[in-house]
Amino acid sequence: MDNSTLEKLIEKGLVELEFGDMYLVDLRVRNNKIEAFLDSDDGVSFMKCQKLSRWIEAILDENKSFGENYILEISSAGVGSPLKLLKQYPKNIGRIIDIKHTGDKNSKGVLKNVVDNRIFVEYEIKVKEGKKNKMVIMTDEIKFEDIIESKIKISFN
Repeated sequence: MDNSTLEKLIEKGLVELEFGDMYLVDLRVRNNKIEAFLDSDDGVSFMKCQKLSRWIEAILDENKSFGENYILEISSAGVGSPLKLLKQYPKNIGRIIDIKHTGDKNSKGVLKNVVDNRIFVEYEIKVKEGKKNKMVIMTDEIKFEDIIESKIKISFN
């Protein structure tokens, strides 16, 4: 079974189990180990991961796609995982984000908005004004397709 077929199977499981709020972020298949990472606007519960895992296992066991010895792991994308899909950004508005984008550029600041396929990140810089430094708020507008990697920074305030 190839990755594309496995992705479709997971998406079908999400629909059949009525987990319409959840979506597949990443799928990794190495040897006989399958790792599926999910996300949702409301978070991913252990119970939903468990139900989806059992649903997929029943199908894989029936058609023997991976033989009898395989490992299936269904989990949330995780707090420190990179954001991979545009639909992951709106739920993170207001959080600190670190973005590496094309042209060897980095943007770090507060995710302020997501409009169409653009991300807006606000940050402060020091600007010399006479003999004093003044803090100025700047905003980077980044196209989603220009993002190489982005991660939400965890704040313990």
